[in-house]
Amino acid sequence: MDTLASLLDGPRARGAFLLRSILTPPWSLRIKDRAPLTVVAMVRGQAWVVPDAGEKVLLRPGDVAIVRGPDEYTVADDPATPPQIHIHPGQHCTTPEGESLTQAMDLGVRTWGDSLDGPTMMLTGTYQMRGEVNGRLLAALPPLLALRADAWRCPFVPLLGDEIVKDEPGQEAVLDRLLDLLLIAALRAWFSRPEARAPAWYRAHGDPVVGKALRVLHNHPDRPWTVASLAAETGVSRAALARRFAERVGEPPMAYLTGWRLALAADLLRETDVTVGAVARRVGYGSSFALSTAFKRVHGLSPQEYRR
Repeated sequence: MDTLASLLDGPRARGAFLLRSILTPPWSLRIKDRAPLTVVAMVRGQAWVVPDAGEKVLLRPGDVAIVRGPDEYTVADDPATPPQIHIHPGQHCTTPEGESLTQAMDLGVRTWGDSLDGPTMMLTGTYQMRGEVNGRLLAALPPLLALRADAWRCPFVPLLGDEIVKDEPGQEAVLDRLLDLLLIAALRAWFSRPEARAPAWYRAHGDPVVGKALRVLHNHPDRPWTVASLAAETGVSRAALARRFAERVGEPPMAYLTGWRLALAADLLRETDVTVGAVARRVGYGSSFALSTAFKRVHGLSPQEYRR
């Protein structure tokens, strides 16, 4: 598994919020859901994504935007249109005065808006939980990025559009995986662009030595790694690996490994009921005490407190 795939394994959708919105101008949505990551794909019409800070972005059919939370932002037919609808945590929607609109704007299976014939249609997929594994990935993204249809071809948008309105057994899992595929394709396309300023760990993946080191650390965090054993795995000297890894990634290999192990531990504590000792063994710590010491130093909480 490569580094990007490993990091994307954290924000893997699990019951993600997915919705097809159909609207008639003038319309404006104030997004206050505090979600860590949202993907917006334009199907027809146009929409402006307007952050409170930074440049606004116009989306046209085929364009895809990724919005990194938790800051509030506005999506509207025109930046000048005042918000008419507020989207709160849990995707509860209200008027600016607080009156619920969830039922009034229900247009069918995962479809919401004011008319099925509205000239604006967009698909929204929201990752609702910030897992620790994806922290490094989220930190590498700008608050708002857009991929243009004329510069990036992706088959997943029309496929997601077809599937989002189906109500069949296992449909939630199908939609989760399609959202993941769309996100991975979008991020891979984004990081390949010079203006993306891809993070050091992403660029380092192409290095024949450091890339291999990153892959083995991500695939086998449970091994008792040292700089010497990692150097042997990659076929270079200990000093050469330490120097090259720090230059390419921006931190020493053992510091990177510690961050990765603790990120995995946090995910396991949040999503499973395995014991702290079992979590420790799976992420490369010899005992629950060793994991607890390292975990508390980074998170300020013991594993048991974090789980609660």
